[in-house]
Amino acid sequence: MSDLSTFVSGFDGVALKPTELDVASVDLAGAERVIVDYEGREHVPGPEVLADVARETDLFVTTPVRADGFDPLGDDHLSRALPESVGRVLVAGNPAYLTDTERARAIAPRIGAARERAPAAWVGTEGVGRIALAAGGTQFELLAPTTVREVRALRAAGFEGTLAVYAPVVRSADEDALLDALGAYVARRGSVAAALDDARPEGVRTAPDGMRTDAGVSGAPRSVLLSAIERFALVGEDEDIDERIGELRSVGVDTIVGYPARGPAALGR
Repeated sequence: MSDLSTFVSGFDGVALKPTELDVASVDLAGAERVIVDYEGREHVPGPEVLADVARETDLFVTTPVRADGFDPLGDDHLSRALPESVGRVLVAGNPAYLTDTERARAIAPRIGAARERAPAAWVGTEGVGRIALAAGGTQFELLAPTTVREVRALRAAGFEGTLAVYAPVVRSADEDALLDALGAYVARRGSVAAALDDARPEGVRTAPDGMRTDAGVSGAPRSVLLSAIERFALVGEDEDIDERIGELRSVGVDTIVGYPARGPAALGR
């Protein structure tokens, strides 16, 4: 059994970041679905690499519709270069990976146009929930404190489409390990950033920019981050993670994609 297949036990797929590892070198045994996260144009694996990986597993690539190279209403040469065997996850695009010009582009018409070209594409809902629902397709959400409630409400209202959830995962209960792996991630969530601002030490102008988020953080900010990690990620011993996965499935989540938040170390690399 590969390190990756051990990690994905209980999940329907795994998300990999090309800035952390060489996607072409990962042993994909046991992974029925892989999603390659977008972290900038320069890090997108080449078409040949993606085609090779797609022969081993059901492969998707996150494609930000506002970014040059993936814009269905403009420069879409990177989208067109993706092999037909590779699925798409259409997202608005994390502002951290976009230029000012790209951030200013309208999202809704681009999501719609991209879905017309790739009818089987998943649609990432982060920040564009209503647009994603209107576009249709598999709804791909980031795990959040509200996920269970919102999924339950969607199913109760009669939504019959496919719901997928992306969840950072750390199979550890060690506080320092959790903060090193997930502190910066949860600090970017709006509610957490606001709580950190309230908890910032005297002399720190803003949070999280002026505040540590790793194992070196202390005091009230440490408590805020640890509490957020419990809510925005799947962490702890295997039985704790399995229980959370079971809850997500019980309310109607169809597909759960885990991201090994400790990076290559989680895969024994």
